[in-house]
Amino acid sequence: MQLAELTTTTQAAGPSAMVVGTAQARIWGMTPAERLERIYQRLGLAASGAAGAAPDPEHGVVAADAGWVFDESLIKALAERPEVVLTDAAGTPVAVHGRGAAMAQALEKLAAGASLAEAVPEAYPRLGPLELGSAYNSALRKREPPVLERLTPENRAAVEKRLFQGSYKGVTDVVTKYLWPPPARVVTRWCALAKMTPNQVTFIGFLLVLAAFYLFWTGHFGWGLVCAWIMTFLDTVDGKLARVTLTSSKIGNVFDHGIDLIHPPFWWWAWLVGVQAGPHPVSAPGLILAVIVGGYVFQRVLEGIFLALFKVEMHAWRPFDSFFRLITARRNPNLILLTLAALAGRPDIGLVAVAVWTALSLLVHLVQVLQGAATPKGQVVSWLSR
Repeated sequence: MQLAELTTTTQAAGPSAMVVGTAQARIWGMTPAERLERIYQRLGLAASGAAGAAPDPEHGVVAADAGWVFDESLIKALAERPEVVLTDAAGTPVAVHGRGAAMAQALEKLAAGASLAEAVPEAYPRLGPLELGSAYNSALRKREPPVLERLTPENRAAVEKRLFQGSYKGVTDVVTKYLWPPPARVVTRWCALAKMTPNQVTFIGFLLVLAAFYLFWTGHFGWGLVCAWIMTFLDTVDGKLARVTLTSSKIGNVFDHGIDLIHPPFWWWAWLVGVQAGPHPVSAPGLILAVIVGGYVFQRVLEGIFLALFKVEMHAWRPFDSFFRLITARRNPNLILLTLAALAGRPDIGLVAVAVWTALSLLVHLVQVLQGAATPKGQVVSWLSR
């Protein structure tokens, strides 16, 4: 049994981190050991440049079997709970957080060639994935068991698919949820194997944002829609690439979400300019633009108010709220309306449809906030967490 001692934490009193064993396959362009190292680093369990440092049982040691693929949430939960063994569904130990004399003996056994299952302290309680972790992911607004899979050459594709599905938000728009997943998984794997970073994908998307704006402004709606739809697709890919390769960063998150938040009103403004220069200008263009842009901004404000008041996202509160997120007047549903209108040769009608749908969606969100305010304190919780 190969033993790779990774690091002690950057905090003197924290646990050190180890990778035990090897795997015979790679996943999303990296070995499970490399994936574990990234998880340790993201959780602050690995100090850069400290490879080979001896683990310190006195402050605790997290050790995980590199033959398995772990959900990051499981390692995080394990690091926060000392003297516990994580097991698979069959009860086989796959990771441990130990300390003191018992863990020191376990480290001696590992160094002598014992497997992790043979070395873990017998007195430690055994917990399965759902006992240690949780099936509810508030960040992704979904309920799904955490990933814990043994990796073999035969099941590599299936495990990659499971990780990709786990990286998807459970509550999102209809295009992102139902249309993009199959092609996005293929392109995400290409990007991972090519060592592309999520920020590089986001930057390509940003260039397409600018291209779509220019094409809409000049009345080239068809080509503008091509750029816009490719951008929305890459907006799915960059987030999934960051999650499956564990390469997300604060800067990348701000860059990606900043673009997502800011660009839609500019697209609708450019579409209006292009329409007004064409054969079917709309009447009251100022009112239409005010409804679309003002409605978009006020929708996002209402979502922020709801989150601030109730500590849960509006779209994750009740089944209806999650359903309405599929079709609410955000970028992708609006693009559907504009695409259908452009194909019919009446981009002006598409713009009016977006304005009407934005106003109706805003009304729904206002009612959601009022309903939340009328609900007894503490009872506004996500239906996905129950």
